[in-house]
Amino acid sequence: MVSGLRQWAAPEARTPITATVAIPGSKSETNRALVLAALASGPSVITGGLEARDTQLMRDALRALGVEIVEDNGQWQITPPKAFVAGGTIDCGLAGTAMRFVPPIAALAGGTVRFDGDQQAYARPMAPLLGALKRLGARVDGNGYSLPFNLTGNPNLPGGDVIVDAAASSQFLSGLLLAGARYADGIDIQHIGGEIPSRPHVQMTLAMLRARGVEIDDTTSDRWIVSPSAIEPLDVTIEPDLSSAAPFLAAAAITGGTVTVQNWPSTTTQPGDVIRDILRQFGARVGLDGGDLRVQGTDHIHGVDLDLNAAAELTPVVAAIAAFADHTSHLRGVAHIRGHETDRLAALETELSRVGSHVRQTGDGLTIHPRVLGGDLWHTYADHRMAQAGALLGLLVPEIVLDDIGCTSKTMPEFEYLWTKMINDSVQASAGEAIPR
Repeated sequence: MVSGLRQWAAPEARTPITATVAIPGSKSETNRALVLAALASGPSVITGGLEARDTQLMRDALRALGVEIVEDNGQWQITPPKAFVAGGTIDCGLAGTAMRFVPPIAALAGGTVRFDGDQQAYARPMAPLLGALKRLGARVDGNGYSLPFNLTGNPNLPGGDVIVDAAASSQFLSGLLLAGARYADGIDIQHIGGEIPSRPHVQMTLAMLRARGVEIDDTTSDRWIVSPSAIEPLDVTIEPDLSSAAPFLAAAAITGGTVTVQNWPSTTTQPGDVIRDILRQFGARVGLDGGDLRVQGTDHIHGVDLDLNAAAELTPVVAAIAAFADHTSHLRGVAHIRGHETDRLAALETELSRVGSHVRQTGDGLTIHPRVLGGDLWHTYADHRMAQAGALLGLLVPEIVLDDIGCTSKTMPEFEYLWTKMINDSVQASAGEAIPR
Protein backbone atom coordinates (compact mmCIF):
# COMPACT_ATOMS: atom_id res chain seq x y z
CA MET A 1 0.00 0.00 0.00
CA VAL A 2 1.08 3.57 -0.59
CA SER A 3 2.65 5.51 2.27
CA GLY A 4 1.24 8.78 3.66
CA LEU A 5 0.73 11.83 1.51
CA ARG A 6 3.57 14.34 1.13
CA GLN A 7 2.56 17.86 0.12
CA TRP A 8 4.80 19.74 -2.29
CA ALA A 9 4.77 23.40 -3.28
CA ALA A 10 5.18 23.36 -7.05
CA PRO A 11 8.10 25.65 -7.92
CA GLU A 12 7.31 28.69 -10.07
CA ALA A 13 9.39 29.44 -13.15
CA ARG A 14 10.89 32.92 -12.95
CA THR A 15 12.60 32.56 -16.33
CA PRO A 16 11.90 30.56 -19.51
CA ILE A 17 12.59 26.87 -18.94
CA THR A 18 15.85 26.05 -20.75
CA ALA A 19 17.34 22.67 -19.95
CA THR A 20 18.43 19.25 -21.17
CA VAL A 21 16.68 16.32 -19.51
CA ALA A 22 17.44 12.59 -19.42
CA ILE A 23 14.20 10.61 -19.06
CA PRO A 24 14.22 7.13 -17.45
CA GLY A 25 13.03 4.00 -19.23
CA SER A 26 9.57 3.31 -20.60
CA LYS A 27 7.21 1.68 -18.12
CA SER A 28 5.15 0.08 -20.88
CA GLU A 29 8.20 -1.42 -22.58
CA THR A 30 9.84 -2.44 -19.29
CA ASN A 31 6.86 -4.38 -17.98
CA ARG A 32 6.21 -6.10 -21.32
CA ALA A 33 9.89 -7.08 -21.50
CA LEU A 34 9.71 -8.48 -17.96
CA VAL A 35 6.61 -10.53 -18.75
CA LEU A 36 8.05 -11.92 -21.98
CA ALA A 37 11.35 -12.76 -20.27
CA ALA A 38 9.39 -14.64 -17.58
CA LEU A 39 7.53 -16.62 -20.27
CA ALA A 40 10.59 -17.28 -22.44
CA SER A 41 12.38 -20.57 -23.02
CA GLY A 42 15.63 -19.31 -21.47
CA PRO A 43 17.27 -16.41 -19.61
CA SER A 44 17.11 -12.81 -20.86
CA VAL A 45 18.82 -9.56 -19.85
CA ILE A 46 17.02 -6.21 -19.65
CA THR A 47 19.20 -3.08 -19.67
CA GLY A 48 17.90 0.35 -18.64
CA GLY A 49 14.61 -0.92 -17.25
CA LEU A 50 12.53 1.63 -15.38
CA GLU A 51 13.05 1.70 -11.62
CA ALA A 52 9.62 2.70 -10.28
CA ARG A 53 6.78 1.37 -8.18
CA ASP A 54 4.92 -0.17 -11.14
CA THR A 55 7.98 -2.06 -12.36
CA GLN A 56 8.92 -3.16 -8.84
CA LEU A 57 5.40 -4.53 -8.39
CA MET A 58 5.81 -6.43 -11.66
CA ARG A 59 9.15 -7.92 -10.61
CA ASP A 60 7.74 -8.92 -7.21
CA ALA A 61 4.70 -10.49 -8.91
CA LEU A 62 6.86 -12.54 -11.26
CA ARG A 63 9.10 -13.65 -8.40
CA ALA A 64 5.97 -14.85 -6.56
CA LEU A 65 5.31 -17.10 -9.56
CA GLY A 66 8.81 -18.58 -9.42
CA VAL A 67 10.74 -16.31 -11.79
CA GLU A 68 14.34 -15.55 -10.80
CA ILE A 69 15.34 -11.90 -11.29
CA VAL A 70 18.86 -10.73 -10.48
CA GLU A 71 19.39 -6.96 -10.51
CA ASP A 72 22.93 -5.70 -11.00
CA ASN A 73 24.20 -2.25 -12.03
CA GLY A 74 21.32 -1.26 -14.30
CA GLN A 75 20.81 -4.73 -15.73
CA TRP A 76 18.25 -7.35 -14.79
CA GLN A 77 18.82 -11.02 -15.60
CA ILE A 78 15.55 -12.92 -15.76
CA THR A 79 15.47 -16.71 -15.59
CA PRO A 80 12.07 -18.34 -16.16
CA PRO A 81 11.03 -21.23 -13.90
CA LYS A 82 10.56 -24.74 -15.24
CA ALA A 83 6.96 -24.38 -14.05
CA PHE A 84 5.13 -21.40 -12.58
CA VAL A 85 4.33 -21.79 -8.89
CA ALA A 86 1.12 -20.98 -7.04
CA GLY A 87 0.14 -20.38 -3.44
CA GLY A 88 1.19 -16.75 -2.99
CA THR A 89 -0.48 -13.35 -2.98
CA ILE A 90 0.38 -10.81 -5.66
CA ASP A 91 0.15 -7.12 -4.79
CA CYS A 92 -0.80 -5.18 -7.93
CA GLY A 93 -0.71 -1.80 -6.19
CA LEU A 94 -2.37 0.62 -8.58
CA ALA A 95 -0.54 -0.76 -11.62
CA GLY A 96 -2.76 -1.63 -14.57
CA THR A 97 0.02 -3.66 -16.18
CA ALA A 98 0.44 -5.83 -13.07
CA MET A 99 -3.27 -6.48 -12.60
CA ARG A 100 -3.86 -7.21 -16.31
CA PHE A 101 -0.59 -8.84 -17.49
CA VAL A 102 0.13 -11.17 -14.56
CA PRO A 103 -3.18 -13.13 -14.26
CA PRO A 104 -2.74 -14.67 -17.76
CA ILE A 105 0.67 -15.96 -16.57
CA ALA A 106 -0.73 -17.17 -13.23
CA ALA A 107 -3.28 -19.14 -15.28
CA LEU A 108 -0.33 -21.41 -16.18
CA ALA A 109 0.46 -22.20 -12.52
CA GLY A 110 -0.71 -25.46 -10.98
CA GLY A 111 -2.72 -23.99 -8.12
CA THR A 112 -4.32 -20.85 -6.73
CA VAL A 113 -2.80 -17.36 -6.72
CA ARG A 114 -4.46 -14.44 -4.91
CA PHE A 115 -4.45 -10.96 -6.47
CA ASP A 116 -4.92 -7.79 -4.45
CA GLY A 117 -3.85 -4.15 -4.63
CA ASP A 118 -4.37 -0.60 -3.42
CA GLN A 119 -7.94 0.29 -2.51
CA GLN A 120 -8.14 2.67 -5.49
CA ALA A 121 -7.37 -0.31 -7.74
CA TYR A 122 -10.63 -2.00 -6.76
CA ALA A 123 -12.45 0.47 -9.03
CA ARG A 124 -10.35 -0.35 -12.11
CA PRO A 125 -12.16 -2.59 -14.62
CA MET A 126 -11.10 -6.23 -14.82
CA ALA A 127 -14.25 -8.14 -15.88
CA PRO A 128 -13.37 -8.63 -19.59
CA LEU A 129 -9.98 -10.12 -18.72
CA LEU A 130 -11.24 -12.35 -15.91
CA GLY A 131 -14.14 -13.55 -18.04
CA ALA A 132 -11.72 -14.41 -20.84
CA LEU A 133 -9.45 -16.39 -18.51
CA LYS A 134 -12.42 -18.40 -17.29
CA ARG A 135 -13.36 -19.29 -20.87
CA LEU A 136 -9.75 -20.26 -21.58
CA GLY A 137 -9.70 -22.79 -18.74
CA ALA A 138 -8.78 -20.97 -15.51
CA ARG A 139 -10.99 -20.59 -12.43
CA VAL A 140 -11.60 -17.18 -10.90
CA ASP A 141 -13.11 -16.77 -7.43
CA GLY A 142 -14.21 -13.29 -6.38
CA ASN A 143 -16.78 -10.81 -7.56
CA GLY A 144 -15.60 -11.39 -11.14
CA TYR A 145 -15.33 -7.70 -11.90
CA SER A 146 -12.30 -6.34 -10.06
CA LEU A 147 -9.62 -6.88 -7.45
CA PRO A 148 -9.30 -8.75 -5.14
CA PHE A 149 -9.74 -12.26 -6.57
CA ASN A 150 -8.25 -15.76 -6.52
CA LEU A 151 -7.15 -17.39 -9.76
CA THR A 152 -6.60 -21.14 -10.09
CA GLY A 153 -4.59 -22.13 -13.13
CA ASN A 154 -3.42 -25.19 -15.02
CA PRO A 155 0.09 -25.77 -16.46
CA ASN A 156 -1.66 -27.21 -19.52
CA LEU A 157 -4.24 -24.43 -19.83
CA PRO A 158 -6.16 -25.15 -23.05
CA GLY A 159 -6.44 -21.62 -24.40
CA GLY A 160 -8.27 -21.35 -27.71
CA ASP A 161 -10.97 -18.97 -28.91
CA VAL A 162 -12.13 -16.05 -26.81
CA ILE A 163 -14.16 -12.88 -27.35
CA VAL A 164 -13.11 -9.78 -25.39
CA ASP A 165 -14.57 -6.29 -25.10
CA ALA A 166 -11.43 -4.17 -24.79
CA ALA A 167 -13.17 -0.79 -25.06
CA ALA A 168 -12.28 -0.04 -21.42
CA SER A 169 -8.57 -0.94 -21.72
CA SER A 170 -6.19 -2.21 -24.38
CA GLN A 171 -4.34 -3.95 -21.52
CA PHE A 172 -6.95 -6.73 -21.59
CA LEU A 173 -5.73 -7.61 -25.08
CA SER A 174 -2.03 -7.17 -24.33
CA GLY A 175 -2.20 -9.36 -21.23
CA LEU A 176 -3.78 -12.23 -23.17
CA LEU A 177 -1.51 -11.78 -26.19
CA LEU A 178 1.65 -11.84 -24.08
CA ALA A 179 0.86 -15.24 -22.55
CA GLY A 180 -1.17 -16.75 -25.40
CA ALA A 181 1.67 -18.58 -27.13
CA ARG A 182 2.23 -20.61 -23.96
CA TYR A 183 -1.34 -21.97 -23.89
CA ALA A 184 -1.79 -25.49 -25.25
CA ASP A 185 -3.87 -24.35 -28.24
CA GLY A 186 -2.50 -20.84 -28.41
CA ILE A 187 -5.12 -18.12 -28.38
CA ASP A 188 -7.57 -16.65 -30.88
CA ILE A 189 -8.81 -13.28 -29.57
CA GLN A 190 -11.62 -11.29 -31.13
CA HIS A 191 -12.46 -7.82 -29.88
CA ILE A 192 -16.09 -6.76 -29.84
CA GLY A 193 -17.30 -3.41 -28.57
CA GLY A 194 -16.25 0.20 -28.98
CA GLU A 195 -12.99 1.73 -30.11
CA ILE A 196 -9.91 0.15 -28.53
CA PRO A 197 -8.15 2.86 -26.49
CA SER A 198 -4.40 3.34 -26.70
CA ARG A 199 -4.23 0.98 -29.69
CA PRO A 200 -0.50 1.71 -30.21
CA HIS A 201 0.12 -0.18 -26.97
CA VAL A 202 -1.33 -3.29 -28.65
CA GLN A 203 1.04 -2.71 -31.57
CA MET A 204 3.90 -2.49 -29.08
CA THR A 205 2.87 -5.85 -27.63
CA LEU A 206 2.68 -7.48 -31.08
CA ALA A 207 6.07 -6.10 -32.13
CA MET A 208 7.74 -7.38 -28.97
CA LEU A 209 6.16 -10.82 -29.38
CA ARG A 210 7.25 -11.08 -33.01
CA ALA A 211 10.79 -10.06 -32.04
CA ARG A 212 10.81 -13.19 -29.87
CA GLY A 213 9.67 -15.55 -32.63
CA VAL A 214 5.94 -15.70 -31.85
CA GLU A 215 3.66 -16.12 -34.88
CA ILE A 216 0.61 -13.86 -34.89
CA ASP A 217 -2.07 -13.57 -37.57
CA ASP A 218 -3.72 -10.17 -37.35
CA THR A 219 -4.88 -9.89 -40.95
CA THR A 220 -8.51 -9.71 -39.83
CA SER A 221 -9.48 -6.44 -38.16
CA ASP A 222 -9.71 -6.68 -34.35
CA ARG A 223 -8.75 -10.36 -34.35
CA TRP A 224 -5.42 -11.81 -33.25
CA ILE A 225 -4.49 -15.50 -33.65
CA VAL A 226 -1.38 -16.47 -31.67
CA SER A 227 0.07 -19.86 -32.52
CA PRO A 228 1.24 -22.05 -29.63
CA SER A 229 5.03 -21.94 -29.43
CA ALA A 230 8.04 -21.26 -27.28
CA ILE A 231 8.90 -17.62 -26.66
CA GLU A 232 12.54 -17.01 -27.52
CA PRO A 233 14.71 -15.22 -24.95
CA LEU A 234 15.93 -11.79 -26.05
CA ASP A 235 18.29 -9.27 -24.47
CA VAL A 236 16.87 -5.73 -24.79
CA THR A 237 17.66 -2.11 -23.92
CA ILE A 238 14.63 -0.06 -22.88
CA GLU A 239 13.76 3.24 -24.58
CA PRO A 240 13.12 6.41 -22.54
CA ASP A 241 9.50 6.82 -21.43
CA LEU A 242 8.09 9.30 -23.95
CA SER A 243 4.88 9.90 -22.00
CA SER A 244 6.90 10.82 -18.92
CA ALA A 245 8.88 13.26 -21.06
CA ALA A 246 5.69 15.18 -21.90
CA PRO A 247 5.56 17.54 -18.87
CA PHE A 248 9.22 18.52 -19.33
CA LEU A 249 8.72 19.32 -23.01
CA ALA A 250 5.47 21.11 -22.21
CA ALA A 251 7.41 23.30 -19.74
CA ALA A 252 9.30 24.78 -22.68
CA ALA A 253 6.09 25.34 -24.64
CA ILE A 254 4.29 27.31 -21.92
CA THR A 255 7.25 29.38 -20.72
CA GLY A 256 8.79 30.27 -24.09
CA GLY A 257 11.91 28.27 -23.31
CA THR A 258 13.76 25.36 -24.88
CA VAL A 259 13.88 21.82 -23.49
CA THR A 260 15.90 19.00 -25.02
CA VAL A 261 15.20 15.35 -24.21
CA GLN A 262 18.08 13.02 -24.96
CA ASN A 263 17.96 9.60 -26.64
CA TRP A 264 14.57 10.11 -28.31
CA PRO A 265 14.02 7.13 -30.65
CA SER A 266 13.74 7.82 -34.39
CA THR A 267 11.07 5.13 -34.64
CA THR A 268 9.03 3.72 -31.78
CA THR A 269 5.80 1.97 -30.86
CA GLN A 270 5.34 4.17 -27.78
CA PRO A 271 2.10 6.20 -27.99
CA GLY A 272 3.81 9.06 -26.14
CA ASP A 273 5.69 9.93 -29.34
CA VAL A 274 2.61 11.91 -30.47
CA ILE A 275 3.52 14.63 -27.95
CA ARG A 276 5.69 16.05 -30.74
CA ASP A 277 2.70 16.74 -32.99
CA ILE A 278 0.54 17.85 -30.06
CA LEU A 279 3.05 20.52 -29.03
CA ARG A 280 3.29 21.72 -32.63
CA GLN A 281 -0.48 22.17 -32.69
CA PHE A 282 -0.25 24.22 -29.51
CA GLY A 283 2.25 26.45 -31.31
CA ALA A 284 5.66 25.22 -30.18
CA ARG A 285 8.60 24.53 -32.48
CA VAL A 286 9.64 20.88 -32.38
CA GLY A 287 12.70 19.27 -33.97
CA LEU A 288 14.46 15.90 -33.76
CA ASP A 289 18.20 16.07 -34.39
CA GLY A 290 19.94 12.75 -34.10
CA GLY A 291 18.81 11.42 -30.74
CA ASP A 292 17.85 14.79 -29.27
CA LEU A 293 14.27 16.07 -29.31
CA ARG A 294 14.13 19.85 -28.88
CA VAL A 295 10.96 21.83 -28.08
CA GLN A 296 11.02 25.62 -28.21
CA GLY A 297 8.13 27.68 -26.93
CA THR A 298 6.79 30.70 -28.81
CA ASP A 299 4.95 33.82 -27.71
CA HIS A 300 1.63 32.13 -26.99
CA ILE A 301 -0.27 28.83 -26.88
CA HIS A 302 -3.04 28.11 -29.40
CA GLY A 303 -6.28 26.38 -28.48
CA VAL A 304 -6.53 22.86 -29.93
CA ASP A 305 -9.05 20.23 -30.94
CA LEU A 306 -7.42 16.85 -30.29
CA ASP A 307 -8.45 13.20 -30.39
CA LEU A 308 -6.21 11.62 -27.74
CA ASN A 309 -7.62 8.09 -27.92
CA ALA A 310 -4.32 6.58 -29.04
CA ALA A 311 -2.29 8.31 -26.30
CA ALA A 312 -4.78 8.94 -23.52
CA GLU A 313 -2.13 8.95 -20.79
CA LEU A 314 -1.08 12.36 -22.09
CA THR A 315 -4.49 13.89 -21.29
CA PRO A 316 -3.62 15.47 -17.90
CA VAL A 317 -0.53 17.24 -19.24
CA VAL A 318 -2.31 18.29 -22.44
CA ALA A 319 -5.20 19.68 -20.37
CA ALA A 320 -2.73 21.68 -18.27
CA ILE A 321 -1.19 23.21 -21.41
CA ALA A 322 -4.68 24.06 -22.70
CA ALA A 323 -5.30 26.08 -19.52
CA PHE A 324 -2.81 28.64 -20.91
CA ALA A 325 -4.13 28.72 -24.50
CA ASP A 326 -5.49 31.74 -26.35
CA HIS A 327 -8.93 30.17 -26.78
CA THR A 328 -11.04 27.12 -25.99
CA SER A 329 -9.61 23.60 -26.42
CA HIS A 330 -11.47 20.34 -26.98
CA LEU A 331 -9.95 17.00 -25.93
CA ARG A 332 -11.78 13.96 -27.29
CA GLY A 333 -11.64 10.17 -27.48
CA VAL A 334 -10.68 9.56 -23.84
CA ALA A 335 -13.86 8.39 -22.10
CA HIS A 336 -11.96 5.30 -20.93
CA ILE A 337 -9.63 7.33 -18.67
CA ARG A 338 -12.49 7.52 -16.20
CA GLY A 339 -11.26 4.02 -15.28
CA HIS A 340 -7.55 4.81 -14.96
CA GLU A 341 -5.72 5.41 -11.67
CA THR A 342 -8.59 7.75 -10.89
CA ASP A 343 -11.46 9.17 -12.92
CA ARG A 344 -9.11 11.50 -14.74
CA LEU A 345 -11.83 13.46 -16.52
CA ALA A 346 -13.63 14.26 -13.27
CA ALA A 347 -10.32 15.02 -11.55
CA LEU A 348 -9.18 17.41 -14.28
CA GLU A 349 -12.55 19.16 -14.36
CA THR A 350 -12.43 19.66 -10.59
CA GLU A 351 -8.81 20.72 -10.25
CA LEU A 352 -8.55 23.00 -13.29
CA SER A 353 -11.81 24.68 -12.31
CA ARG A 354 -10.43 25.23 -8.80
CA VAL A 355 -7.50 27.27 -10.17
CA GLY A 356 -9.75 29.37 -12.38
CA SER A 357 -10.32 27.66 -15.72
CA HIS A 358 -13.84 26.83 -16.84
CA VAL A 359 -13.74 23.11 -17.64
CA ARG A 360 -16.62 20.87 -18.65
CA GLN A 361 -16.69 17.13 -19.14
CA THR A 362 -18.16 15.84 -22.39
CA GLY A 363 -19.15 12.28 -23.19
CA ASP A 364 -15.61 11.36 -24.19
CA GLY A 365 -13.39 14.19 -23.05
CA LEU A 366 -13.07 17.77 -21.88
CA THR A 367 -13.81 21.29 -23.06
CA ILE A 368 -11.34 23.74 -21.53
CA HIS A 369 -11.92 27.49 -21.46
CA PRO A 370 -8.59 28.98 -20.31
CA ARG A 371 -8.95 31.36 -17.40
CA VAL A 372 -6.20 30.39 -14.96
CA LEU A 373 -6.34 32.87 -12.09
CA GLY A 374 -4.48 31.68 -9.04
CA GLY A 375 -3.04 28.87 -7.00
CA ASP A 376 -4.73 26.39 -4.71
CA LEU A 377 -4.27 22.90 -3.34
CA TRP A 378 -4.00 20.54 -6.32
CA HIS A 379 -5.34 17.08 -5.53
CA THR A 380 -3.42 14.29 -7.24
CA TYR A 381 -5.83 11.42 -6.44
CA ALA A 382 -2.80 9.10 -6.04
CA ASP A 383 -2.30 9.56 -9.81
CA HIS A 384 1.18 10.26 -11.18
CA ARG A 385 -0.15 11.96 -14.32
CA MET A 386 -2.32 14.33 -12.26
CA ALA A 387 0.77 15.22 -10.21
CA GLN A 388 2.73 15.99 -13.39
CA ALA A 389 -0.10 18.23 -14.61
CA GLY A 390 -0.12 20.11 -11.30
CA ALA A 391 3.64 20.64 -11.44
CA LEU A 392 3.30 22.03 -14.96
CA LEU A 393 0.60 24.49 -13.90
CA GLY A 394 2.75 25.57 -10.99
CA LEU A 395 5.39 26.94 -13.35
CA LEU A 396 3.12 29.89 -14.20
CA VAL A 397 0.44 29.87 -11.47
CA PRO A 398 1.70 30.99 -8.06
CA GLU A 399 0.97 28.94 -4.96
CA ILE A 400 0.02 25.62 -6.54
CA VAL A 401 0.54 22.99 -3.83
CA LEU A 402 0.28 19.30 -4.72
CA ASP A 403 -1.33 17.23 -1.99
CA ASP A 404 1.06 14.34 -2.74
CA ILE A 405 4.22 14.44 -4.82
CA GLY A 406 5.01 10.89 -3.70
CA CYS A 407 2.56 9.36 -6.17
CA THR A 408 5.00 10.16 -9.00
CA SER A 409 7.05 7.18 -7.78
CA LYS A 410 4.57 5.01 -9.68
CA THR A 411 6.46 5.67 -12.91
CA MET A 412 9.21 8.23 -12.10
CA PRO A 413 10.59 8.28 -8.55
CA GLU A 414 13.08 10.97 -9.60
CA PHE A 415 10.39 13.32 -10.94
CA GLU A 416 10.71 15.86 -8.11
CA TYR A 417 14.50 15.96 -8.47
CA LEU A 418 14.46 16.23 -12.28
CA TRP A 419 11.75 18.92 -12.21
CA THR A 420 13.57 21.04 -9.66
CA LYS A 421 16.90 20.59 -11.46
CA MET A 422 15.27 21.66 -14.74
CA ILE A 423 14.08 24.90 -13.13
CA ASN A 424 17.42 25.58 -11.45
CA ASP A 425 19.32 24.91 -14.70
CA SER A 426 16.99 27.36 -16.44
CA VAL A 427 17.79 30.15 -13.98
CA GLN A 428 21.50 29.69 -14.65
CA ALA A 429 20.95 29.71 -18.43
CA SER A 430 18.53 32.64 -18.54
CA ALA A 431 20.82 35.63 -17.94
CA GLY A 432 17.86 37.47 -16.45
CA GLU A 433 15.47 36.80 -19.33
CA ALA A 434 11.82 37.09 -18.27
CA ILE A 435 9.01 34.72 -19.20
CA PRO A 436 6.83 36.13 -22.02
CA ARG A 437 3.34 36.80 -20.65
